[in-house]
Amino acid sequence: MMTGIMTFNVGETVDLHLLIKQMTKGTTNTGKPFLTLILQDKSGEMEAKLWDASEQDEKAYQPETIVKVTGDVHSYRGKNQLKIKQIRPASPADGHTISDFLQTAPLSIDEMTSKITQYIFEMRNPNIQRITRHLIKKYQKPFLEYPAATKNHHEFVSGLAYHVVSMLDLSKAIASLYPSLDTDLLYAGVILHDLGKVIELSGPTSTTYTIEGNLIGHISIMVNEIGKTAEELGIEGEEVMILQHLVLSHHGKAEWGSPKPPMIREAEILHYIDNVDAKMNMLDRALERVKPGEYTERIFPLDNRTFYKPTFHK
Repeated sequence: MMTGIMTFNVGETVDLHLLIKQMTKGTTNTGKPFLTLILQDKSGEMEAKLWDASEQDEKAYQPETIVKVTGDVHSYRGKNQLKIKQIRPASPADGHTISDFLQTAPLSIDEMTSKITQYIFEMRNPNIQRITRHLIKKYQKPFLEYPAATKNHHEFVSGLAYHVVSMLDLSKAIASLYPSLDTDLLYAGVILHDLGKVIELSGPTSTTYTIEGNLIGHISIMVNEIGKTAEELGIEGEEVMILQHLVLSHHGKAEWGSPKPPMIREAEILHYIDNVDAKMNMLDRALERVKPGEYTERIFPLDNRTFYKPTFHK
């Protein structure tokens, strides 16, 4: 079992150094100001309320601020929440840096780079390989550092690359069962499907959506990038359009954010692989925080369900 903010149960008192991931201000029904803070450490994150907040509090408790917090954990709408009793900005004497509080992928950047490079090397279609290699090289640094999302799945440092590596391994396993699948398309689709998030999101810490992220989104961003790359490299042919379709359709349905539904076999499989890996990551992380015989918090993207951890699980 891990230690940290997510290991505290309802009714327990927290007394920890934590990092502010997000801060939003609000007003109660009676007109009193309060702050909603998302506090995090390596175990995860928890929402906290600071009631009767002043303008000075608002300035002091901005994202990426390390704080010393005391408060009580209670349940609100099926999730644990921290009611703050005392809070102060950490001092240099406390000896903490932001990296002390950041979750990171379980694989190193070198390991993930090596695996992705190998999958690109295995591509036989030169047009698909060149476009994929060019875009990964162009955005290599943020790709290897950024999370895959602001919340819900792989929302940790290097989460985007880890999500891709996990999906590539899953793709290879599925392709071994269904040899009719074009692995060049499938691997390229996995590598490129979320690469637009390096423009959609602000960075690896206190991640928010950029202006481009809010107004255009990672799907449209990457479709444009594939088109520009093909022009730069002098590549013409149906492969360019199919790669764009893989990105356009990977969310599966319009109501889930896909401008087009999957209309080729590899696009259909890509959607399932993406969905499986995201949901397994949510479940693994939620179940890691509870003991056998207990239920997880409600997981909003999974129909707001709780999940039980069987007593015979380690």
